[in-house]
Amino acid sequence: MAIPRKKLLIVDGYNVLRSGSRYKRMPSPDYTDDTFNTARERLINDVINFAGRDYKAVIVFDGAQNEFSSGATEKRAGVQIMFSRAGESADKVIERLSHDARERMIETLVVTSDATIQDTVFGGGVDRMSADGFSQEVGMYYDDVRLDEAPKVAYKNTVAGRIPADTLAKLKALRDGK
Repeated sequence: MAIPRKKLLIVDGYNVLRSGSRYKRMPSPDYTDDTFNTARERLINDVINFAGRDYKAVIVFDGAQNEFSSGATEKRAGVQIMFSRAGESADKVIERLSHDARERMIETLVVTSDATIQDTVFGGGVDRMSADGFSQEVGMYYDDVRLDEAPKVAYKNTVAGRIPADTLAKLKALRDGK
């Protein structure tokens, strides 16, 4: 029996919300706006579904400008959600998490469109995916689920269905002894 590999998914939360095509419908980047909170919840649900059983997932939101941000984490459906501490950027947290995972030989995928983070983590042997690539992958996942919910009846392709009707009638007559 094969031993499952450990995998870690790290998502740059606000970067994906700003850069991913799935989340661009936000009217403005006002972090107190209900629309933005709805988009953030949508991202969390998307990460939960994308990670599934394959990945342990962490979403990192930037709390550097918030003097009250303690770096505390919350866990929802197996996904760890965190804001960076006051004065610490989400970029630094992502770089630290990906470096630590690589040191522990954990296969890691970082989702961000931030070129600096991509270069830093890729140089460290970590895979990366753009925010828009993540948006497209999640969109395809939901399309597949939607199609599975409304299955179409498949046409049964038999030999009898491919034989011309007059030939089929003659074969049936031979079979029935007529």
